[in-house]
Amino acid sequence: MANPLKRIKSGISRNLLNIPGWRTKRKLVLIESDDWGSIRMPSLDVYSKFVDRGFNVAGSDYNRFDSLESNMDLEMLFEVMQGHKDAVGNPAIITANCVMGNPDFEKIKAAGFNSYHVEPVTQTLKHYPGRDRVEELWKQGNSAGIFRPQFHGREHVNVVRWMKALQEKSAGMMFTFDHGTTFSGDGDYNFMEVLDYNHPDDLVQMKEGLSQGLDMFEQVFGYRSLSFIPPCYTWNSAVEETLHKEGVRYIQGIVTQLIPTGTFGKYKSKMHFLGNRNAYGQRFLIRNAFFEPSLRKMTDPVGEVLKRIEIAFRWNKPALIGSHRINYIGSLDEKNRKENLDLLNELLKRIVKQWPEVEFVSSDTLGDLISGGEEQ
Repeated sequence: MANPLKRIKSGISRNLLNIPGWRTKRKLVLIESDDWGSIRMPSLDVYSKFVDRGFNVAGSDYNRFDSLESNMDLEMLFEVMQGHKDAVGNPAIITANCVMGNPDFEKIKAAGFNSYHVEPVTQTLKHYPGRDRVEELWKQGNSAGIFRPQFHGREHVNVVRWMKALQEKSAGMMFTFDHGTTFSGDGDYNFMEVLDYNHPDDLVQMKEGLSQGLDMFEQVFGYRSLSFIPPCYTWNSAVEETLHKEGVRYIQGIVTQLIPTGTFGKYKSKMHFLGNRNAYGQRFLIRNAFFEPSLRKMTDPVGEVLKRIEIAFRWNKPALIGSHRINYIGSLDEKNRKENLDLLNELLKRIVKQWPEVEFVSSDTLGDLISGGEEQ
């Protein structure tokens, strides 16, 4: 009886999620994908060294599959996206939430681990083989309307906590650092919660990082990012003022905002709904579907997404699909990329067939529709 009851509760919660907030009779579909530009596992060689060291990387999906995107990763993803057109002739588009830098390992080490230094992602790409055209491909994908970069952070690292761990100079931390990662050596933990803090005073440094990162974004892509997705869905609302001043009008996320308390893993929560505004007039864009075959072991990941899209449309809501970069990366495991791109291809094919009137849009485009008051 437990499984049927669980399914009933899940169905109720999925419907309740879609009741409040902005509505539209248009069949709008978005794919929001986080982590582009960030480092994770540099190579199979490093992975093997971590295994030999005794780290349980095999038990971590991110450490097994995720790495800085390659030329081939993008080319194969773009091929799938271009193969599907919506009711008005636009191709499927993925909102690519990008970090604009990574730790500069050489400078941090040279400074005796006493100060943090960020390296622009365009420089990071030069250290990795097979990434020489990634920046060019990002821009080509944007021009083609299939890959729309938006802002995810200056880097995907909690600088305060990572630097504190490095300054303790444990053998494990020094080993992972020397191999160009932010891996803690423990489970799946990579210090990814960028805007979590030990003390509210840390917000000063975090706000500076957001401002710098948004400037770096404009330098690479030639436009200001209108939206932002807080890493790990964790942030103190105080950073929203900084984002507002820097031109961010929309905040991507899930229905629950995790608010730091000063203790890692312990959070207060705040609810948001699609189109709701904060004190600065910024609108919240709330994900109501998830396509994460690398992370969620489902027998029918495509069918699960289609069910969620159907629920969203039933309540006259856009379908906002969360789908992290990890699902499309093949440098560590080609099977991961191939199988998931096949699933993505099937998903897009079935969306167009089931809802011929569908329109594929990016997060900033949806935000503009909502703020423009087109439908309510």
